[in-house]
Order: sequence, then C-alpha cells, then structure tokens
Amino acid sequence: MKIINSVQNPLIKNILKLQDKSRERRKKGLFIIEGQRELSLALKGGYTIVNILIDPSVFSIEQISEYKISEKDIIEVSKDVYQKIAYRDSTEGIMAIVKTISFDLDSAQFVNKNPLVLVLEGIEKPGNIGAMLRTADAANLDAVFIANPKTDMFNPNIIRSSVGCLFTNQIVVGSSEEICSFLQEKHIHIYSATLQNSNEYHKNDYTLPTALVVGTEATGLTDIWRSNATQNINIPMQGEIDSMNVSVAAAILTFEAKRQREFK
Repeated sequence: MKIINSVQNPLIKNILKLQDKSRERRKKGLFIIEGQRELSLALKGGYTIVNILIDPSVFSIEQISEYKISEKDIIEVSKDVYQKIAYRDSTEGIMAIVKTISFDLDSAQFVNKNPLVLVLEGIEKPGNIGAMLRTADAANLDAVFIANPKTDMFNPNIIRSSVGCLFTNQIVVGSSEEICSFLQEKHIHIYSATLQNSNEYHKNDYTLPTALVVGTEATGLTDIWRSNATQNINIPMQGEIDSMNVSVAAAILTFEAKRQREFK
C-alpha cells in the first residue's frame, strides 16, 4: 500500500485542484468524494473509484472491503495530509478520487410511465442544489433536470449538501430549450413556479406526468418556462416578503404532488 506523508506530493496537489476548480474536474474527468455514506451511495449509483485515501488514525483498513477496490489503489495518508485535503470540518478519514459521468439529455429515461420530475433553472448556489437533490431522493422523483447550469454537478459543496443524493437521483443537464422540448415530446405537463399569470399551486392536478419547474429567487424563470407551461403556479405568501428560498419552494411543490398521487 502506498503511503503519503507530505502535502507537497503531486497527487495531494491534484486533489486540492479537483476540489477547488471545476475546470480541472472537467479536464481530467475526475472529482472527489469524502465520507463513508457518500462513497457507498456513489458505488451503488455505478460510479468508478480510481483511488481511495484513508487516514488510518480515523478509518481502519479493515473497513474498506465493501468498496471493492484493489489494495494497490488504496493510499494511506498521514493525519496532517488528510486534514489538508479534507473538505469537511468533521471527517470520517476516507475519501476517494472518482470518475465523472455524463448527465446528457440523451441518457434520460423513465421506468415509471407516469413520471414526476423536478426542473431547476439557473440555480447558482450549490447548497440549494444539494438541498433539492435531497428532496428529490426523499420523494423518489423520476429525475432532476438542471437547466442552464451555473455550476458543475461535481462541486464538492453539492456533494456535501446533498449528503450523497447526487448519486441517488437520475440527473439530466441541458439548456432550458432542450429540456423543455424533451418534456413536451414526452407529453409531460409543465408547472412553472412564477408570480406572472399563475394560480395557487394546490389548485392543480399533478397526478398525470408532471414537471415542477423552479428558478432563482432573484430573477425567477426565463420566458420559455412561463410561456410553455401547462399552468404557471405560485405559493401564496402571507407575510411581508414575496418569495421564499428556492429549495423550500421545491419541497412544498414536490410533496403536494406526492400527496395527490398517494390519494389518487
């Protein structure tokens, strides 16, 4: 087993670049996963591990058998080195270099004949994306579409905030035009969350094939979603403000649709 004790090691420097720079992740087709649960979910989701790094003072080598990786691809690092490359404040002593996968529209497929999907347009904050991936997993949605992406999906903040749900959802990335056309071709009803020409969200029927579309709090959805919607919808505000966090709004819409389907 290889042992690394220096933060100047080229592999350690590369790991730091993969964590910090989306360009580096795209160029090398690699990203970093930290934590036992996240790594297990990635394996279950079909991701390929290149290397596993462990801090033996925290994570025992005997625990690594479940990850089905050759001993030559396991690297032991010192506590100081691990603390340098660990992204999270609290650590479990294990991280991995993993191959990225494609989220192209061509890969999208629905096993469920009556799909329920979530569309996120132009969401920039990784924490919001991660929170909505958690919601999608909790609701067992058929897919999450990322329209006009503002960050790459392998951003470590997305992985952390989604608690590994990046790996449990079917994710599709594309332009708003491409995704809207795809949904229309699949005869999926589009419900766009916007204040313009909308009715209250609970007054609509989501028991048919449905896409729930949310955008940024600052600019909302682009016109393609408003003009091509089956119905524009809103969540009525009863306080002083006129909007809420997008991840909260997505959860409200998602579980209203789930509620209707359960009692259909």
